[in-house]
Amino acid sequence: MGERILLPWLERDDAFDLEAYLRAGGYETARTVLRTMAPADVIAAVERSGLRGKGGAGFPTGRKWAFIPKDAPVKYLVVNGDEAEPCTFKDHRLLERAPHLLLEGMVLAAFAVGIRKAYVYVRREGYLARRRLEQAVAEAYAHGVLGRRIFGTDVDLDVVVHTGAGAYIAGEETALLESLEGRRAMPRARPPYPAVVGLYGQPTVINNVETLCHVPAILRLGPEAYARLGPPALFSVSGHVRRPGLYELPLGTPLRELIFEHAGGLRPGRRFKAAFPGGSSSALLTEAHLDVPLDYEPLRQVGSMLGSASQIVLDDSACIVRVIARTVEFYMEESCGKCTPCREGTVWLAQVFERLLHGRGRMADLDLLQHISDGMTGACFCPLGESVPPSLNASLRHFRHEYEYHIRTGRCDVEERLAAPRVAAS
Repeated sequence: MGERILLPWLERDDAFDLEAYLRAGGYETARTVLRTMAPADVIAAVERSGLRGKGGAGFPTGRKWAFIPKDAPVKYLVVNGDEAEPCTFKDHRLLERAPHLLLEGMVLAAFAVGIRKAYVYVRREGYLARRRLEQAVAEAYAHGVLGRRIFGTDVDLDVVVHTGAGAYIAGEETALLESLEGRRAMPRARPPYPAVVGLYGQPTVINNVETLCHVPAILRLGPEAYARLGPPALFSVSGHVRRPGLYELPLGTPLRELIFEHAGGLRPGRRFKAAFPGGSSSALLTEAHLDVPLDYEPLRQVGSMLGSASQIVLDDSACIVRVIARTVEFYMEESCGKCTPCREGTVWLAQVFERLLHGRGRMADLDLLQHISDGMTGACFCPLGESVPPSLNASLRHFRHEYEYHIRTGRCDVEERLAAPRVAAS
């Protein structure tokens, strides 16, 4: 296991407190960088580190910062702390446990890009995370970490914590900008991209919480040393494992190692069946993929993606038809309704799954599911609608026999198999 740089902050009970953060060396990297480095050198260091966005898209962070026009009189930094993907909880935990680490990363990012105003967008239901972040912002102002002339330099940064009402679509970066500007969270057409026309029409950097939390370590260790750590990433593991939770491991760690060594393996008597390697929007992996490295390119080569690095593990007690039906239902409920493929496609899929799960399915429904999925792929306005086809297609490809059993018998083969020992015993 490589050196952990974020998890130690999450394992402390006091890292949300300024005094504890300072005792642990917090803000020293920002103090040194603002006094000794040029902004362009900070961007170059982040580019060399290999840091990629941790919110799902995986875009190189340094390159994103470099896109911002240097001569723009007004620029903004927006931190996406919405995190609404099912079973993804790393950003939420960072906000609760280490808000000063995020603020230090924000100071460094703002310095690198020449930004003087930043917003942190958090969900309303994250009460503890919001309260600790607001406390941290107040402490940082009082300590001279935010506001005018930070650390005695000519660098200024103001931070505003913005509370969203709670909608999955608000995690899409342009919908988040709409929400920040006081409108309903719905995605914007691109181009122009936020780097050119973002918040209030000004160039805007949008970074995820975890992404910015990596920046102090990159500048403290040096980009090459940081890259040699993997680079490291937080994996949130949930589902049918003995030890669900957050694990910080190098990118490229095999799925098998994450599940069976770090997360404690499966529940007693159960066999691995499938896993979403990048949240519910990623294509399911099967037992044949257990040795695939959890990294951007290897997962793309097997038709899936790393996404938010949220591992949802399923053992052989899970009915894949029911799992995908629940996934479709989630995206149907969260669709903003702006584009037809997402708004109508998710409803049609949900109707088919309702038939399948209630014993009224037809073999033609399998072709219908594929047809609707194909119609949504590449046709939706934003990533929300595009989140549905990968897992659905993978389930049809790898677990078609489960769909067919539901259709032929009107029953679930998994439920029958689980009930069989109890029937025999009676």
